Amino acid sequence: MTITKRDRLEGGIWGLLVGDALGVPYEFSRPEQLPAVIEMTPPEGFDRAHRGTPPGTYSDDGAQALCLLATLIEREQLDVDDFARRLVNWYSHGYLAVECRVFDVGVQTGVAIRRLMEDVPPLEAGPTDERRNGNGSLMRVLPLALFHTGTDAELVRDADRQSRLTHGHARSRVSCALYCLWARRFLREEPWSDPVAPWQDAVASLRAILPAEGEEREALEFHIRPDEPAEGRGGGYVIDALRSARMIVERHPRFEDAVIEAVRLGDDTDTTAALVGGIAGVREGIASIPSRWIDAMRGREQVDPLVAWLVKLRR
Repeated sequence: MTITKRDRLEGGIWGLLVGDALGVPYEFSRPEQLPAVIEMTPPEGFDRAHRGTPPGTYSDDGAQALCLLATLIEREQLDVDDFARRLVNWYSHGYLAVECRVFDVGVQTGVAIRRLMEDVPPLEAGPTDERRNGNGSLMRVLPLALFHTGTDAELVRDADRQSRLTHGHARSRVSCALYCLWARRFLREEPWSDPVAPWQDAVASLRAILPAEGEEREALEFHIRPDEPAEGRGGGYVIDALRSARMIVERHPRFEDAVIEAVRLGDDTDTTAALVGGIAGVREGIASIPSRWIDAMRGREQVDPLVAWLVKLRR
């Protein structure tokens, strides 16, 4: 069965949000603490994270991704000033969060958004310290890959720029760029026969784009190490998050199996499952996402119009 571009676009956004929401109750748990069955509603007695958050609620991952999507749709390009305003609006007032409730903010993201509130230029707001390489810009970047119609080099440039608002170090910026190139490969209507080929193709493109020397090249070759077998632990470090997503996507051809396995890594379960769910949703289309999970999602009244506009702009 042919998976259309519309199927892949809808699958990408909803895959990200469903993965995020599925992981929310299990965040910070070790793998051995997780229940035998992973569902939106954990079994009775499980010591869930974010106890005041109803099942089916996406977190900061999904809300920030929707902020980026809203900017792209309204401005028809990556407008970093507009995106910065939306991130501040989310942080301060719950813009595009479910019921306007912000319940999970990464430390580095919070620091950067407060800098934006102090009128620091958007491209200078994200800390550049080596220790500030959380996955906060990676978790939200997928809409850029789904929206973008420019060259790979232009996509890499914009992935870099959207990261700088909160995560300015080269490892975060290059991780965002590679994830976008990887996602772009799955937008084609003909499926890839080799599960590793989309990643390899994305890496080859990025190598041709990046300077031969410098911090970006070092981040790719000596930290991401894209030619090594994919291994990850589901942690909050941006490189581990990217590796974890690749490991699971390449191992599991079914959306449901992939996002459950992402949660089973433990630790940063919502972000790992959002990264995996976004790619798997693009790869397999909206029909691959179990209806019980889609039906359980909260906030559809603000998500559905954005997804419809994305499809309209990219058809």
